[in-house]
Amino acid sequence: MSSASALSPPSTSPTFTSIAAPMSLLAELTHRCPLACPYCSNPLDLERRSAELPREIWERVLEEAAELGVLQVHFSGGEPMSRPDLSALVEKARSVGLYTNLITSGLMLTEDTLRKLDEAGLDHIQLSFQDVVPEEADLLAGVKNVQPRKLEAARLIMQSDIPLTLNFVLQRRNMERMPAMFHLARQLGVHRVEMACAQYYGWALKNRPALLPTRAQLDQAAACVAEEEKKGGLAIDFVTPDYYADRPKPCMGGWGRRFLNVSPSGRVLPCHAAETIPNVAFPNVRGASLREIWYDSELFNKFRGIDWMPRPCSSCDRREQDWGGCRCQALALTGNAANTDPVCSLSPFHDRVVKALEEANAPAPPFIYRRFSS
Repeated sequence: MSSASALSPPSTSPTFTSIAAPMSLLAELTHRCPLACPYCSNPLDLERRSAELPREIWERVLEEAAELGVLQVHFSGGEPMSRPDLSALVEKARSVGLYTNLITSGLMLTEDTLRKLDEAGLDHIQLSFQDVVPEEADLLAGVKNVQPRKLEAARLIMQSDIPLTLNFVLQRRNMERMPAMFHLARQLGVHRVEMACAQYYGWALKNRPALLPTRAQLDQAAACVAEEEKKGGLAIDFVTPDYYADRPKPCMGGWGRRFLNVSPSGRVLPCHAAETIPNVAFPNVRGASLREIWYDSELFNKFRGIDWMPRPCSSCDRREQDWGGCRCQALALTGNAANTDPVCSLSPFHDRVVKALEEANAPAPPFIYRRFSS
């Protein structure tokens, strides 16, 4: 483990004298993906292959992440297995002491690619599932024959020594099938599942009227999780939509506190949706080190701490617990990232969330699928 987490930030940092090192790095290797999921949180303007960072820069980023104090790297996309150098990047990450996790659709996984990842030292795989009903899985993925290929990927992984988590993305069309999802997880022999409701950024925000579940569905889902937990033997992460909460959750543990994201083209962000924030310079690993960006960049310091907060956040006794909630959610719902997160019932913009929840009780429109613009 790197000792960099104990280092003090550079003296040029603005008003912050004790910024902790980040814990996690999300390495978005590519926006390319064989699926077209309408719940995807990638930006609407997807980055092309020609803009992607080359292997040598990603390797430098991984070295700098370890030196900065990062403990774990999550290889994501798009579909990270679209990159032929994935196993080399996993090997590099392990060589500098990073815990490695792969977030994948599984559609490009073969015995050969899995063997290479295993030999590279991959620590964990998260395999996404759209549904348990093949026709519904195809509808969500926007392509045909998804479910058998995912089940084969799960079988291959379970035959290896790499731990597996199943990720089920929940939305109004599939929440009633949660018991079958848990049954599949136990049938496959996995020990951890993530039941995650779609979070409304990027393509998911565009499709929110078709995805947002009702309160009754959410309550039923929570009861299903509680019942499954009583059985034991299966660790369950249940992620609910922010919109049904009375208070916001700290976005990624708080802006610029625990997490950083590197986009396919090298932009470094406090969260994966931050690219939507206007009138701010986005630092890039092509021109600066992760350490410089983490401590000194305008972007990471913009909403760090509590000095930026408007009322009622600035006087709230939870301001150093939720850190003002999600800046990208505030932007998406109010047009200004500096506003109080509308999820909070004390927010002057809470009516935007109330209005959005009306969508859950209205007929669902057709999906708008994730596509590269022409």
